[in-house]
Amino acid sequence: MIATAVSGARGRVSQLILKAIEADKDFSLAVDVSDLDQNYLKTITTPIDVFIDFTAPAATLEYLAICQERRYPMVIGTTGFSELEKVKIAHAAQIIPIVFSPNMSVGVNIMYKLLALAANLLVGADRSHRPGVATDIAIVDIHHQHKKDAPSGTALKMAEVIRNAASDPSINISSVRLGDIIGEHSALFALAGERIEITHKATNRSLYAMGALQAAKWVVSQEPGLYDMQDVLGLRD
Repeated sequence: MIATAVSGARGRVSQLILKAIEADKDFSLAVDVSDLDQNYLKTITTPIDVFIDFTAPAATLEYLAICQERRYPMVIGTTGFSELEKVKIAHAAQIIPIVFSPNMSVGVNIMYKLLALAANLLVGADRSHRPGVATDIAIVDIHHQHKKDAPSGTALKMAEVIRNAASDPSINISSVRLGDIIGEHSALFALAGERIEITHKATNRSLYAMGALQAAKWVVSQEPGLYDMQDVLGLRD
């Protein structure tokens, strides 16, 4: 069994991860750590095979240092990191394997592949075999009113995917926070007289928990490195 530590035990996603671990015969809960009690992890002697973190950037970096010291593989689903904080995660990944993804959903990660294809076809750098298409691009990011980061990590990743597949296009990102919406993300490619929309809607938070366990099961057998759900799902080109 995979002995798993889970941080942020009071959080909504972390609560779902704990339930998913309880229901999965391949996992056992080594410890759950409150995001208000980070020093507790330093005193734990129970064997840990993987550490799953869905908290906040400051707490994640505290756990990252401990996991690096103790050589615990990590799954990080926290969002809202600065570029400097992302560099710290990348440096730690030279020591331990880390799956770092703003969204653990299978559907969202398939959406990334579709975005890359659409962006390359419409505004990609190599269009010598097809006519150029004037395209305006926008991303709409909708979440519940309590979500702290805007744009969301998923929306920023969508923009990154599009830019990597195209000729550095201008992208307008709009964030809406209202009600109890779990997460809806759309990319709109507006052409003359027509529009292409690629949308993902989450209807149950448990999909994030299941994705986190899938990532945890995968990362425990990996060499040190920085990975994401594209690697876990075998979607990497």
